[in-house]
Amino acid sequence: MFKAYFTHFTLLVISLFFTASCYADGSAINKVYLPYVQPLEKEVEYRALFREVEGEKQSQHKLGYGASITENWFAEFYLIGEKTEEEFIVSNYEAEAILQLTEQGEFEIDWGMMFELERSANADDAWEASIGMLAVKNFKKISIAANAFLIREWGKDVMAELEQAGSVQARYRLLPELEPGFELYKKENEHAAGPVIMGRFKVGSRQKLFWQLGLMFEDSAQGSDEVLQLQLEYEFL
Repeated sequence: MFKAYFTHFTLLVISLFFTASCYADGSAINKVYLPYVQPLEKEVEYRALFREVEGEKQSQHKLGYGASITENWFAEFYLIGEKTEEEFIVSNYEAEAILQLTEQGEFEIDWGMMFELERSANADDAWEASIGMLAVKNFKKISIAANAFLIREWGKDVMAELEQAGSVQARYRLLPELEPGFELYKKENEHAAGPVIMGRFKVGSRQKLFWQLGLMFEDSAQGSDEVLQLQLEYEFL
């Protein structure tokens, strides 16, 4: 029964990924989430994307604080900003929650769900809500993570519609401090893929620092871009 149940979810993740249309107004590049929750854990997270568009340097920045609510629930709040060569503005607010559905190693695939709500900080009163499945499959030293989301957008000047998003990460667990990998993101008429390196360091008693660098090659209707991806997470109890 359980094996058939999770097999159906596996097919759902694969089908959503290969038919993904992702966020209409944002980059395909986001983050590949894992379905794990550590009880009592808290974190401060910083993410950034750097690119050059028509000779102008642009970047997006996300600063978040999160904490475990229960043994299976983790919640986080983000401020999202965008920077050009001329100015920096806070563009969006975002809240997300992860629900761990299975214990790590309990089944062949580890499962979780994710819920997001994002609101524009501008006067256009644009909203976005999403629900997604998170999955991880381990093959000895290789780990494959997949995310699949259904997304709903609405607002004063936004046409309400239902969309999809998908991402996959493959990494080789060489050392806790150094894991090379590859990520792929997909949406309608746009996809991005590229190599990543990541790791985790212990910086004190019950404290860890996770880092990730990636170089994504993004193709869209506007052309091709090289995007530098940075993630930092300080985790503590």
